[in-house]
Amino acid sequence: MNDIEHEPARADAARSDTPAAAAPEDGGARSASALRAFRGLLAPAPWRRGPVLTASALALGLLLLFHAHVPNRIGGLGSLVESFLPWLGLPVPVLLAGALWRRSASAVVALLLPVAVWLNLFGGLLGDNAQEGGDLTVVSHNVGADNPDPVGTARDLAASGADVLALVELTGPAGGVYEEELADEYPYHAVLGTVGVWSRLPLSDTRPVDTAMDAGPLGEAKPDEVTMAYNRALRTTVATDRGPLEVYVAHLGSVRLTPRTGFWTDSRDRNAQALAEALAAEPGERVVLLGDLNGTVDDRALSGITALLEPVQDTAGDGFGFSWPAAFPVARIDHILVRGVEAEGSWVLPATGSDHLPVAAGLR
Repeated sequence: MNDIEHEPARADAARSDTPAAAAPEDGGARSASALRAFRGLLAPAPWRRGPVLTASALALGLLLLFHAHVPNRIGGLGSLVESFLPWLGLPVPVLLAGALWRRSASAVVALLLPVAVWLNLFGGLLGDNAQEGGDLTVVSHNVGADNPDPVGTARDLAASGADVLALVELTGPAGGVYEEELADEYPYHAVLGTVGVWSRLPLSDTRPVDTAMDAGPLGEAKPDEVTMAYNRALRTTVATDRGPLEVYVAHLGSVRLTPRTGFWTDSRDRNAQALAEALAAEPGERVVLLGDLNGTVDDRALSGITALLEPVQDTAGDGFGFSWPAAFPVARIDHILVRGVEAEGSWVLPATGSDHLPVAAGLR
């Protein structure tokens, strides 16, 4: 009987002991959970996420930083990259969005490299560097061999207010149209081959510039009257009230992008080297080069020229000043470069009937 009376007490004791025994275990679980949460905050998971994004950001930064080392022997790849170098900034916001979506700290940090390099290369072009004034306004325009409206183009250029106007790709009957339409505004002009210059100020000592249009013995054997027909560069002296200004007008060889050859630039590169040699031999203190160089100033093929002359867009422009193609400009291949004079302003004129946009500069 006593044993039966004590059994409920033991059962109650057992039931009362169960929560007491479990209490330490619940406290331990909570401590372990808190510890795991704390370790999660310190864990390097955000630094391990997005390895592809991180690698892509680093590769982009290295490409921008070492673009000059991209080999040209593989289908002209180096020049192709440099022709569109500013556009390599476009992947940055895409990669940043991906890094934020993946919550990848390593990718965000890696993006600092391409951003820093891009800003170092092109940050100066993001603002308006133009100043008031200028003694002389010059305009350069590839008028286009297939321009359907040379009359309208000539009138637009005459209305630009240019003191010196350089035109390239003057071919066929259109050359006579420009001479006729520009005669009233520009009493002085010279056309040699497919390039020409019109001026409100007197011109003198106008002569062709050898840009090695023909390579090899067969080219050298051609008489002057044959080569002059497709001459693509000239030099002249403009008589300003501040003294003589040596003006070069040039149209370098075309480039081609094809699956078989890649980025073909042979004639352009040869012309650029010859033009650089002519500019290096120029004794004049004040020099302006205008024309379609079929390359950007970032392209290594033009380094011989840019080592001697300064692009006006870099010092006095507003933005990148892209000039080609006119419908949706993606590159500045039409240039004004100077030595011995200061550029006060650089801008792009509205589209004409050409597939290039005219570029202009105010010089002091």
